[in-house]
Amino acid sequence: MKNIKSLALALSMLGFATVSFAHDVGNWSSTAGEIWKNTPGECWRTGFWTPANALPGCDGAITDKAEAPAAASAAAAASSSDLPPAPPVVVKPDPVMPTPEVAVVPAPAAPAPAAAVSSKVTYAADAFFDFDKSVIKPEGKAKLDDLVSKVKAINLEVIIAVGHTDSMGSDEYNQKLSLRRSQAVKAYLVSKGIDKTRIYTEGKGEKQPVADNKTKEGRAKNRRVEIEVVGSRKN
Repeated sequence: MKNIKSLALALSMLGFATVSFAHDVGNWSSTAGEIWKNTPGECWRTGFWTPANALPGCDGAITDKAEAPAAASAAAAASSSDLPPAPPVVVKPDPVMPTPEVAVVPAPAAPAPAAAVSSKVTYAADAFFDFDKSVIKPEGKAKLDDLVSKVKAINLEVIIAVGHTDSMGSDEYNQKLSLRRSQAVKAYLVSKGIDKTRIYTEGKGEKQPVADNKTKEGRAKNRRVEIEVVGSRKN
């Protein structure tokens, strides 16, 4: 579990965990298929990103290599032209005036981009919500208030809130409950000044358990809300 210096030190007190997603997918997307992108329009990469599993249309995808054969074919066609090669241009120095020396001034180095920071924290749903409810309890609000204070210390790119449930009840009901809970988290963060366009929500229902649903302890671990914060350090 990775921490982000000052932000991660405080967040780690809440308990970090990896947001559940398919390990063979290299970019974040919603269940509706929407690819999440940052401000410059680049696709957000998961911790398992490789060129081979990048989503189509995202930077770095292995399909970009298809352009190489086309470029090679074009170069081969150009080299097989019947036109004779152009004669080289020879520049002779002036016999009277000496060739002036030209000082090469290196271009200033571009400033290094701000280092990206990412943290994933898992909250027990029982600490946030009453049984079968999606209204955040005071204890949950206090934890979100602490999260907000840390988020405002970075240049925020995106917050991803994902709700999960145990296996009690029907799949359809648990899916809706997990989504309502993640949306409740978003609504509270927005009420505290976080830009709503920076917050994505998803409900996974009972589909991604982290423990055995056959035990009381396991079901308690599966009832959770996972929040990932992505941004960069402020200068």
